[in-house]
Amino acid sequence: QVQLVESGGGLLQAGGSLRLSCAASGSILSINVMGWYRQAPGKLRELVATISSDGTTIYADSVKGRFTISRDNAKKTVYLQTNSLKPEDTAVYYCKALILAHGSSVTRLYWGQGTQVTVSS
Repeated sequence: QVQLVESGGGLLQAGGSLRLSCAASGSILSINVMGWYRQAPGKLRELVATISSDGTTIYADSVKGRFTISRDNAKKTVYLQTNSLKPEDTAVYYCKALILAHGSSVTRLYWGQGTQVTVSS
């Protein structure tokens, strides 16, 4: 079965660095869009950034210029990086991917389990 496994997160300081990783595994034919979402306490889940199979990126205004999304197709992994963390970045971060599995004719949505990122001021 297809799974998304996240790594990274934790307690960090404002102005510090963060690198989240999310690796897809399973019987995968191709991966379309991969992205990151986050949900802060008491708030709705929101888009952080996405990256398409051709490398096209989209960023939320709140992270544009600070965050970088990238992917390694050979490793089937998407990354989210920043060197300019803010307390407002505190949230549970979720990995998302649209994946075409072997034996399927359409892409399906998969989510990671979420990883807590806490940024202290």
